[in-house]
Amino acid sequence: MSVTDTAASLRETAEKSNAWPFEEARKIVARLKKKPKDEVIFETGYGPSGLPHIGTFGEVARTTMVRHAFRVLTDDKVKTRLIAFSDDMDGLRKVPDNVPNKDMLAQDLGKPLTKVRDPFGTHPSFGEHNNARLRAFLDHFGFEYEFLSSTECYTSGRFDEALLTLLARFDKVMAIMLPSLREERASTYSPFLPIDPKTGIVLQVPVTAHDAKAGTITYEDPETKESVTTPVTGGRCKLQWKPDWAMRWCALGVDYEMAGKDLIDSVKLSGEICKALGGTPPEGFNYELFLDENGQKISKSKGNGLTIEEWLKYASPESLSLFMYREPKAAKRLYFDVIPRNVDEYQQFIDGYAKQDTKQRLSNPVWHVHSGNPPQIDMPISFAMLLTLVSSSNAENAGTLWGFIGRYRPGVTPQTHPKLDAMVGYAIQYFRDFVLPAKNFREPSDVERKALQDLRDALSNLKADATAEDIQNVVYEIGRREPFLDHAKKAKDGRPGVSLDWFNMLYQVLLGQEKGPRFGSFVAVYGVDNTVSMIDGALARSA
Repeated sequence: MSVTDTAASLRETAEKSNAWPFEEARKIVARLKKKPKDEVIFETGYGPSGLPHIGTFGEVARTTMVRHAFRVLTDDKVKTRLIAFSDDMDGLRKVPDNVPNKDMLAQDLGKPLTKVRDPFGTHPSFGEHNNARLRAFLDHFGFEYEFLSSTECYTSGRFDEALLTLLARFDKVMAIMLPSLREERASTYSPFLPIDPKTGIVLQVPVTAHDAKAGTITYEDPETKESVTTPVTGGRCKLQWKPDWAMRWCALGVDYEMAGKDLIDSVKLSGEICKALGGTPPEGFNYELFLDENGQKISKSKGNGLTIEEWLKYASPESLSLFMYREPKAAKRLYFDVIPRNVDEYQQFIDGYAKQDTKQRLSNPVWHVHSGNPPQIDMPISFAMLLTLVSSSNAENAGTLWGFIGRYRPGVTPQTHPKLDAMVGYAIQYFRDFVLPAKNFREPSDVERKALQDLRDALSNLKADATAEDIQNVVYEIGRREPFLDHAKKAKDGRPGVSLDWFNMLYQVLLGQEKGPRFGSFVAVYGVDNTVSMIDGALARSA
């Protein structure tokens, strides 16, 4: 925002913005008008039964965007907190596919995740290991949050009052839950799950009696068949997850929490339980799920989606935040091939931001990614261009790429452009892992060979100071022949245009890849002589 933008004018513009974080924030503003309070609590939930994946991060990133939008709408006069809650007292139900020492984990099935041994051997428990992984990533992004552990909340007594309230309203909770369950499940269901004092396992057993005054439940020991009475407080019991979610909303005073589309019914049930406990369900929305390369829902236990570390191996944190901002209610594939587009589109939004007015800026994703203060980044080379440079030169180190960049843009160095230097490293890594294994050079047809030969000759005759635009014009002119003519398009002189098939052929034959950046720009960076040699190589391969 320019210095002339006041908080009031910013708020007025934000009140009319159709950017989804503002639409969500307006729900919370309306909530406060009905029930004023001094502090608004945002919450995100995490089940540490498997390694954290990007979907987990997405919930925190998106909630942070809503939180910032709320601050703008209220001139930052209402205190806010973001709780990142880990349901680490949940019992381990199955052994994840993507961890070592599976046999050891199998021996701990049924125990709370904070009592399951860490298969990585780095933390006291599997739950604490996964919590640490999540927190490290959130810290890496600079999120402002408060981490809460379910185990800590239960065992410290923080949830005791809410647990006793739920016990006192046991029958109301059962009346809400039972219609949603299958007959067999309903016959044994209890909102309370006692922790076996002998084995430490979270027991899925019927409750034979409950005493609100004493604060206890009674159940039958599954091995001895003896009747056991235990307090529901102090970490001796935990709740089934839907009552647990509702109880947590009440105990922590949660005002906003979003959830995946697969949890729509669960949100409704937990909301009814929250009301039964005397609370008000939080605001929120249901986002669409991320899908893997095969269109399947990503899962922490399967490890079939991108991990947090994997994205950061190939691209900047900002590009991931952009991916999370866009179309949260649309299902999107979350796989390696989405990375390059998000890297370059992030920079396009950064470049456009400086030219926009306040209204446009509030709809620009980078405003939300950077909490209203996007940086200025000069990026003279796109990620797609870097990938093509690596591919064409088989560069194994950053120095080779910087040689091309320095010739194309004198004065641009790793020191003057550290963001570009980081992107060079990302491009080399991405090329090695994904582009190189998929390279597939196809042979040109006779017509294509003739066109390539003509392109080679035309490029050889260019002047030394030819610009990227000059080169692109030559590429167009050589491609203006059958079968590459596009009669639906017209050049300025009225001649037919050139189809994408011409450019696709160049990349498929010369680089062994399907597509690439603007070819004239690529030649300008890579060098005309290098490009001529590359064409010679392709013609020789197919001779």
